[in-house]
Amino acid sequence: MSRRGRKADWDRLDESDVRVRPGKSTRPRSKLRPEHADARAAMVVGVDRGRWTCALDGKPDHEVIAMRARELGRTPIVVGDLVDLVGDTSGRPDTLARVVRVADRSSVLRRTADDNDPYERVVVANAQQLLIVCSLADPPPRTGFIDRCLVAAFAGGLKPVLCLTKSDLASPEEIIAAYAELAVPVLVTRSDEDPDEVRERLAGQVSALVGHSGVGKSTLVNKIVPDAMRATGVVSAVGKGRHTSTTAVAIPLPGGGWVVDTPGIRSFGLAHVEPDDIVAAFDEFVEPAEECPSGCGHLGPPEDPDCMLDVVTAEGLASPGRLASLRRLLASRARLDEYGD
Repeated sequence: MSRRGRKADWDRLDESDVRVRPGKSTRPRSKLRPEHADARAAMVVGVDRGRWTCALDGKPDHEVIAMRARELGRTPIVVGDLVDLVGDTSGRPDTLARVVRVADRSSVLRRTADDNDPYERVVVANAQQLLIVCSLADPPPRTGFIDRCLVAAFAGGLKPVLCLTKSDLASPEEIIAAYAELAVPVLVTRSDEDPDEVRERLAGQVSALVGHSGVGKSTLVNKIVPDAMRATGVVSAVGKGRHTSTTAVAIPLPGGGWVVDTPGIRSFGLAHVEPDDIVAAFDEFVEPAEECPSGCGHLGPPEDPDCMLDVVTAEGLASPGRLASLRRLLASRARLDEYGD
């Protein structure tokens, strides 16, 4: 065909004859996502390097290794999260499922690296209670650490429980008295007795455990769950056999319930906590706090001279000891406490 003939053909074309495929960067993405109607529910019991160990239907005898589905992006998934899985959920060796949904959390145990760190880390999700383990001697009790754990529990929606170990070495009365106004349940154990009271408190619940090194937390867990070390090793083996001692691990309890061991937590940064988050755990002070000046830290004079919480005790609606305990927690959050970690 001559050049003139080809030009004539082009002259007869219009826009309907031309198909232009948009570039990759401009092509609109579909907002439709798979419904995954066949997904199965599970609870995350271990995390290691982009792999999650999940108890299918919350049953500890059926564990599945899963990866995060692409559609979730960077959605954080932590121990205690309730998720939906698709893919191979048989749990056989070398199989891998996908996490396609993460349920809303009923509670979160959060911390920051320090009080100036704006990035908060969720350590455990959906735990009903936080067991704060503190020894009465060797090492001595650290009330500053206890106070900050209480703040984290109140702010995250967990019920705090104080567990005092090694009562065969020192009396628990002073510590019990220090926290009496907070109405926090206190459990006392000793090394030469079985922790029946602790076992009863944990039964049927999802409980997170925190405590400094040497306070007897591991000993306590091993007494309550005789094969705890084996269970922890299995979950930690997700990362090709490496024992992950710095991440939370959920261990099933005999008779039902889970205990989430958090060996990596030695202190709590509370940059994510606001004063009103703590006050919210004290019903009698919630409404008066709303009448406080903007930015009130509720610490009272001289820091907050117009704080309305003092009116509550002046009118006899709450005991001075109750307010003093609340303000001790607020001072701990603000790093004004005299106790230290």
